[in-house]
Amino acid sequence: MSSKNIKRHGKIRLWAGRTSTVFSIMLVLFVFGLLMFVEYHSYRATHEMQERITYQVNLNAETTEEEALSLRDELAALEYVRSVDYISADEAARLFSAELDEDFLTLLDSVNPLYPTLMVTLKASNNPTHISEARKRFEKEVSEYASVDDITYQETMLNDLSQIFYKLSWLLIVFMVLLLIVSVALISTTIRISINSNRATIRTMSMVGAKMGFITRPFLWRSILYGFLGATFATVLMFAAVYIFNKQFHLALFHPRHFEAYAVLVAAIYVVGIAISFIATYFSVHRHIRSKSEE
Repeated sequence: MSSKNIKRHGKIRLWAGRTSTVFSIMLVLFVFGLLMFVEYHSYRATHEMQERITYQVNLNAETTEEEALSLRDELAALEYVRSVDYISADEAARLFSAELDEDFLTLLDSVNPLYPTLMVTLKASNNPTHISEARKRFEKEVSEYASVDDITYQETMLNDLSQIFYKLSWLLIVFMVLLLIVSVALISTTIRISINSNRATIRTMSMVGAKMGFITRPFLWRSILYGFLGATFATVLMFAAVYIFNKQFHLALFHPRHFEAYAVLVAAIYVVGIAISFIATYFSVHRHIRSKSEE
């Protein structure tokens, strides 16, 4: 084989190693980004649904409007309460008549059987234990008021919702950690192939007395570039997939309220991409140099 063919073959191997490194980083970050995307929207949707669950505090007929408004202000001041709305007996009758599409009071000789109520929503939490504790504390404190008859809410839906999100969150976190561990090993292998293509240069630099830091510096700077390129390609690919998914199912995934979270997500992808590429390169180069020096 001529020297020209050897050089050409060496360049092909070098570019193949670099391409495989960037591709490996891109693939890992693409999956990582999608997992973070799912985690964010699961968190947001669950919190919104938790805060839509309403606790209906039914007041007795003897409760005056002043007492009801005073109780509303006291409940709104509780640290775990998100909002409190007061519905008078007359307003409840109007709402009920609107649902029936007729004035039901005419059937009862204008006697309103409905009582005033307070519609309360609690602050959301990721931990089912915190949700359960807040609910029990709320029920205990509100039940002590003499003007309160009872409290009703969708208990089954609340418990199921919190449990599902809690398990899903931990599953995604564990999967992301495992993915990062596997990615470091995978990228280390591809980078080791790239380093082997430069073994002659490394051996020459070692023979002339170059220090470890001087030898590894070009590889580390190159690893930062690989991580940056992999993160860029992964971000473009991820948002292309999200765009197609959003268009297919007519979701509001690109609403402006999500942009801040998406910016954090993209920043995390770049940080993780550069970090895992840098770490994998650092250990691969040092291991390679030590193994050659011991031969």
